[in-house]
Amino acid sequence: MSDERRGTRALHQGLPPAMREAVDDFADHLARVRNRSAHTVRAYVTDLVSLLDHAVRMGCADLAELDLTVLRSWLAKQRTMGAARTSLARRAASARTFSAWAHRSGLLPTDVAAPLASPKARRELPTVLRADQAATLVEAPARASAPRQAAPSARAPGEPATSTEAPGRPTTSTQAPGGAAASTEAPGRAATSAPAAGRAEGAVEVGRAGGRSVTVDPADASEADRATGTDGPATGGAADEPILLRDRVLLELLYGTGVRISEACGLNVSDVDHGRRVVRVLGKGGRERAVPYGVPAQRALDEWLRRGRPALVATGSGPALLLGARGGRLNPTTARRIVAGYAEAAGLPRISPHALRHSAATHLLEGGADLRAVQELLGHSSLASTQIYTHVSVERLRAAYRQAHPRA
Repeated sequence: MSDERRGTRALHQGLPPAMREAVDDFADHLARVRNRSAHTVRAYVTDLVSLLDHAVRMGCADLAELDLTVLRSWLAKQRTMGAARTSLARRAASARTFSAWAHRSGLLPTDVAAPLASPKARRELPTVLRADQAATLVEAPARASAPRQAAPSARAPGEPATSTEAPGRPTTSTQAPGGAAASTEAPGRAATSAPAAGRAEGAVEVGRAGGRSVTVDPADASEADRATGTDGPATGGAADEPILLRDRVLLELLYGTGVRISEACGLNVSDVDHGRRVVRVLGKGGRERAVPYGVPAQRALDEWLRRGRPALVATGSGPALLLGARGGRLNPTTARRIVAGYAEAAGLPRISPHALRHSAATHLLEGGADLRAVQELLGHSSLASTQIYTHVSVERLRAAYRQAHPRA
């Protein structure tokens, strides 16, 4: 559990009982009625607990005493603590959403946050790779799979360490980013006991999308949460092959389809339509969309399903398309470390999976794709979210003009 979550939980426990109950009821409303994702609910709850803790410190003994002055004081305090404009805007939105719900539920006499204004966020242009840089990144696992003289590494970039040794597989000692030695398992799955109801033993449900439960391997999740750095690239030994195939299909899907990292990790084997070369994606709010992918991603999928996934699959893997080293569904946090690890190894700017989504959208628009089509591919509910990529393309054009034109 992260320090932020521990801090939120401690603040929640310190609230008056009526306020704690209001927070829990609001979270349940967001998850069950509004069908918000676990990540969105967690963000709203974090903001609300912070607000109510501030209100208590200002002398509010009951939720009904919450007023606009307290709300503005809370936002002002956040600003003095260095919160970005985007964070302030989100927290103001959280306060307005809670206030409206509490008023409808009879917990507040009026919708006190309705007049609360949001700071206007300065929208920065997203990080975008050039087409050649994106190609270098997505092809990195394939290059790493070529035979080398170096001894095989225990893990691919970002793959979490585990002290559990699979039968017949050697363990190696590696130096952790912080300097402490850690025992790691060569890629492959550890022996597992039979899970209940088709779920890996101890697997954690991380959310639901469109009525479908999404679980991850707890070993992958806990190790990823504890991670403080990124592992180096695998060297392409035989034991690395399933992990490298997994990493290759992950990168191909992220760039080739532009899906979010949570959407990629939530894919099931049945979501891939090989005949039409599309994947069925369940996005925010349980909205389903079909996203096409190209020939390189198809080759990566074929190799992964033929030689990679069968080597990692465990009793509780279920229908998950992408698996962790111990057979559970690949965790988004681990996937982020994988992307960052390959980018660092290739000498590229430090990026996140979302940068591959930004890059895919920008390259589509630069190639002449219609803005509405890109909106549908990305799953944006508003065209305004997609229009940011037109600004990216214009800025890149201006930069090229300034560099190349003699009268720039």
